[in-house]
Amino acid sequence: MIGTIILRRTPRSLLLNAPHRSISSTAPRAQRFLLYAPDKTEEGILARRFQVRPQHLERIHTFLKNGTLRDGGLMVDPESQPDSGKVAAIGSCMILEAETLADAKELVESDIYYTSGVWDTEKLVIVPFIPATLP
Repeated sequence: MIGTIILRRTPRSLLLNAPHRSISSTAPRAQRFLLYAPDKTEEGILARRFQVRPQHLERIHTFLKNGTLRDGGLMVDPESQPDSGKVAAIGSCMILEAETLADAKELVESDIYYTSGVWDTEKLVIVPFIPATLP
């Protein structure tokens, strides 16, 4: 005797709410992180910033080329007058790409501005960043 196979359609509500997991062979996707790194305010900090700046920029260029650095730059005192060419540096701000917050932190903590004491490590902030998608 031949058995009967009954095929039933699974209700859509069960399919949508069913537990599942994604299977992917690709590497974890990089996330973006915002770095707010104010400079220390002690005497001579600007001279120290300029002294180690070449090493900082060399590393930054590498990060730009490989996509780790998405954007960044110098934060200046609001009282500065950029038109006159006189600006007072108060820190750095960057948007970095890394797989995890720990990876982003490692990148920042190995920067010459961090290791040489230019950035105020007590006030430094690294947070996940999601850029807005504008229409």
